[in-house]
Amino acid sequence: MDHDRLSFSHLLYLTAHHWRRAVDKRLKGLGMSQASWVAVSAIARHETPLSQSELAQELGVESATLVPLLNRLVAQGLITRITPGDKRKRLLVATPEGEALYEKVKVEADRLREEILTLISPEDQAVTRRVLSRLLQEVEKQ
Repeated sequence: MDHDRLSFSHLLYLTAHHWRRAVDKRLKGLGMSQASWVAVSAIARHETPLSQSELAQELGVESATLVPLLNRLVAQGLITRITPGDKRKRLLVATPEGEALYEKVKVEADRLREEILTLISPEDQAVTRRVLSRLLQEVEKQ
């Protein structure tokens, strides 16, 4: 494929798609998909419990889309739902098993990122981060 002929948006899409596939492949041996890893990671790294809507916002998906994934993570014993004083709102918390798996998966994901990013100079990484951050800010306004 001639990457130079692709539009910016197509390059962005394909880069994100192939990054997710690489993460999925790397994490397959741990029994985690990228979607599972991202959800557990977001829940585990927060100091306070997250609501389903907060998690959905952080992951950029609809709240209803998360329900089957969250049900699987609960069934696997990686997260739990807790009910605070307001019984209408349930919060998500990583279990000790989820925390331990998060740490293992984080090591693998960090290793993959380092392998890939060693090919990109620190200066180019900094420029790319600034451009992607700016692009994300603008797209979020839409």
